[in-house]
This record gives sequence, structure tokens and C-alpha cells, in this order.
Amino acid sequence: MFFYKNKSVLNALGIVKHFATNHYSLKHVTISLDCGKLRGIESKLWNGSTYYSFKGIPYAQPPVGKLRFKAPLPPEPWHGTYDALEHGPICPQMETNDGNIHKSNEDCLYLNVCTKSLDRNSKLPVMILIHAGAYLSGSGNTDIYGPDFLLQHDVLLVTFNYRLEALGFLCLDTPEIPGNAGMKDQIAAFRWVQRNIENLGGDPNNVTLIGLSAGGTSVTYHLLSPLSTGLFHKAIAQSGVCLMDWAQGKNGRDRAIRAAKYLGQETNNTSELTDLFQSIPVEKLVKITFKSMTEDEKHRGYPTHFVPVVEKEFVNVEAFITKEPIDLLLSGQINKVPLIIGYNSSEGLLMTTYHIKKVNFMNNHLSYYVPREIANVVSTSKLVDFGNRIRRFYAGDRKLTEEEVDIIMNLNSDIHFVYNCHRFCQFYSTRSESIFTYRFDCVTDLNIQKKSLGFEHCRGACHVDELYYLFKNDMNKDAYERQEKLREIVFKVTKLWTDFAKTGKPTPKNTLGFNWTPYTGRGKEYLIINDNFRMGTFADKERVEFWNSLYKEAGLPCIAQC
Repeated sequence: MFFYKNKSVLNALGIVKHFATNHYSLKHVTISLDCGKLRGIESKLWNGSTYYSFKGIPYAQPPVGKLRFKAPLPPEPWHGTYDALEHGPICPQMETNDGNIHKSNEDCLYLNVCTKSLDRNSKLPVMILIHAGAYLSGSGNTDIYGPDFLLQHDVLLVTFNYRLEALGFLCLDTPEIPGNAGMKDQIAAFRWVQRNIENLGGDPNNVTLIGLSAGGTSVTYHLLSPLSTGLFHKAIAQSGVCLMDWAQGKNGRDRAIRAAKYLGQETNNTSELTDLFQSIPVEKLVKITFKSMTEDEKHRGYPTHFVPVVEKEFVNVEAFITKEPIDLLLSGQINKVPLIIGYNSSEGLLMTTYHIKKVNFMNNHLSYYVPREIANVVSTSKLVDFGNRIRRFYAGDRKLTEEEVDIIMNLNSDIHFVYNCHRFCQFYSTRSESIFTYRFDCVTDLNIQKKSLGFEHCRGACHVDELYYLFKNDMNKDAYERQEKLREIVFKVTKLWTDFAKTGKPTPKNTLGFNWTPYTGRGKEYLIINDNFRMGTFADKERVEFWNSLYKEAGLPCIAQC
């Protein structure tokens, strides 16, 4: 880190810095951005190196009042110095632990920056994290997404909030409420980075998007959206792609009408719907997903429905996406950038407890195992046939029981994650040669999600487990600091991710003792991430081939070389 003493030099670089000590003995640092001066904090990483954090920076105007549901507007300049010392409010959402509504605020479009240098000439690679949470919950707060693991490799980390559930994804198919406000929040954050990140030591021409779960699906949407073009240069999509049913909103206007009925107004009049949703207290919109599902949706798939939609086009309205993701992917209408993409070995553990509770119902209604994409295009008799074949493939002719956790886990993994990840890889690889795929299979004390669900005895890595190998927080802090083996694994995983952010290749110099080779449609090469990092071909081959046969029989785009 450079510490300049000549103030005129600092002014010329746009990074005037003032250090002060508050009653907590923290050093403050002040820089200049396009909206005004910003005060942050000098801190220490776990390894003792210095970094600077700026929290709660407004990247857009508050989306309140008549701006609710609309694309965000650029932030307004502020007077004096803005204190970026604490996280901003998180977006309204339910608390995932107990289902209660979380304390939050509609004024929630804030981001956080962690950087090891404030020198404009540092040109640190920028990594923008899109947080997880099924488009229902989550935030960019660094108490979960701590910077220590990534910043040890000299990159800059940006995290941010975006509007969730109905506030982010209500769609009336009108210019006033076209849908995808949450995705347009993400675009606004990317644009803020382009305008300002140089003054924080970052390189606006070397930006990598990284997302897991819903964040991963968001990353792949940005590979398809014309609004995202030029705002990033590499992408990392973990455990989520935009082809998954749970990441695609359908029949948005009908869903809004059902939501309005639950809220006490039965109408299909556009003006009345708009007035209702614009004026209703925000807490009544939280958890509206579960009150607006159809009977089929209550049993088929994962319960996320206020998610990205295909927008109608309107004059003077920027649309995020106006064609089906599968059509854009197949036609090559994509932002061609290097891509890391993959999934965890036991993703489905996330839904296993939920599935166990309804296992008897599912045994008697096997057609609900069929994904929505297939269910929408096949006959009722074929739907029943497919349901029987799915059960037979995983469990033979017997009924599933609550004890068969491994089978239930595999089934949910494949329906919700595995097959469509393979499908996306195949289609994207026909347009880009720089695609690197992985299967995350680490099993250590850092598998926090699996342990919290009570499945510590099960094999593999649960959905979201990889988060704790990439970001330091209170949940993994003790294990990481206590066990050298865990620090070695974390170093390797984060070096792969950050070397990719720097160069577009995860193993540019083979310093880790192996070479992660690109994916090809024929070989389906992938990196096995566990105690022994090594290459493999065609992950979960038999299961993927089974699902591919169903998609093919349904007449849907499928993997040709399978």
C-alpha cells in the first residue's frame, strides 16, 4: 500500500486521504468519488495486511414512493463527507432462519468496497459479488461475505444489495411495472463501479462477476442481457444458471393478480393493480410469494417465483431481457466472456428436509417430480409416465421413505441444479472456448451449511457450502484459524478464482501443481475440487444422460453429445 505525504499528488490522483482516530481507535480514510467525498476505515486482514473498507455507499437513489418497482436512478451528489463506516439497510425480506420478516428498509440500494490500495495506478482486478438467497433474502453485507480470503490475492471486492421478491421482480407487463427491477439494480451497481472504482484502486477494464445460487443465475443472466454488455469482462457462476425453473418467472401479471387478491383487492385492472402495489405498506409484500402460488406450484419445483422475467418492450423503458434465455443462448446472443461455472456434489441436501416432510405425498403424485419446463409441453399421460420413470431411475419400483436421504438428495440435486448446469455449459461452449467447469466436493469443518441442516454425516458438499471457502465470517472463523489444512484448501480455491479474475485462466502458471483445462462439448472436462484437486470428464454422467433423455423426448433443447 502506498502512503503519499504530498497532498498535491493526492489531489491529482483523486484520492485525498485524511487519517483520524475515533473512540474505537480506528483510522479513517477519505477519498473523492463522482458524488462527493467518502470516508472509510483502514482495517487489517487476518494475515495482518492492511485494507480499506467503505460500507453503505449509495449506488442509486432510494427506490421509494413512485420509484418503487422502477429501474433505479443514479445517486444524487451529497454535501460534505459521506460516512461509509457501516452497512446500509438491507432490502425488505423474510428472515430465512424462522420465516419472520427481517428489519429492513426500502431505501436499500447500497454497496460495499474492500480494497488493499487506494492508488489509481494500482489497477486491482475487481470482483463484484452478487449475493445468494433465492431472490427472497440476503444482502451484500461483509459480515457474511468477509473479504479476507479473496483479498490475500490482491483483488478488490465489491458487494451490494438489490431489491428482492415482489419489490425486485413484480411484473405487470406495463411500462410502469415491467419487471426485473432487481436485475436493473445489479446493472446500476455495475455502472457505479465503472464510474468510481478507479478511485478505489480498481481496474474498470478488468471486472469479474461472481455469484452463487440466485447470484449464480444472475451472473448467467448478465451473460445474456444487452444492458450488461461492456460492464464486466469475466464471470463465475456457482450453483445456479438462468435455465433452471426456479430462476425463471412466468406469467407475471397473473401472479400479481393473485397477490392483489390475497392483499384484499380482487381486480385485473392495470391502474388499480398499479395503485395497490405502489401504495401498500412494504411489509405486506414480504413473503407474498407463498400467498400467490398456483396449486401446481405448491408441489412442483422450488418455491421461488418473483424472479427474473422476459420483459415486454416499451418505448423509453430499458428492458433487461426480452427473449427467452434458452433462445438467446442457442442463437449466440450472449456476452462472450471467460466463464467459470459449476456446482456442489450434494446440492440437494438443501431441500432434503423439506422433501422428507412431503415424501408420502410425492410417492402418490410422482408427476410432480417432472420439472415445469417439461410439464408445460407434454401431455398428462406423458407427465405420469415421466414421473414413474424418474422414481424408477432413483429408487427402483419401491416407494421412497424418509430414511433414504441419499436418494432424495440426488433427485433434488439433479432436478434443481445438476442437469441444467450441464445444459448451460454445453450451449455456452459452442460460442466461447474459455469455459472452465468444476464440481465442488470438499468435506471439512467449513461445510457450514450442511452442518446447520443436520446432515453432517452425509457425503459431499451441500448447496452454498462453498461460500465458506471463499468468504471469511463468524461461522467459519474459528475452524479456519485453528486448522492449517483448511487454510491450505481456502488458499487454493481462492487462488483459482482470483487468478481467473486477473487473467481469464484459473491456472495461468500451474503454480498449484495442476492445470485446469477448458471444457469442451465432447470431453466435458471439469475440475474436481476436494482434498486432491484433479481433472475429470463428464461429472455425474449417468444421471445427466437420464435427464437429457427426458428433455429430448419432450422435444426441448438438450445436450447433443451426451
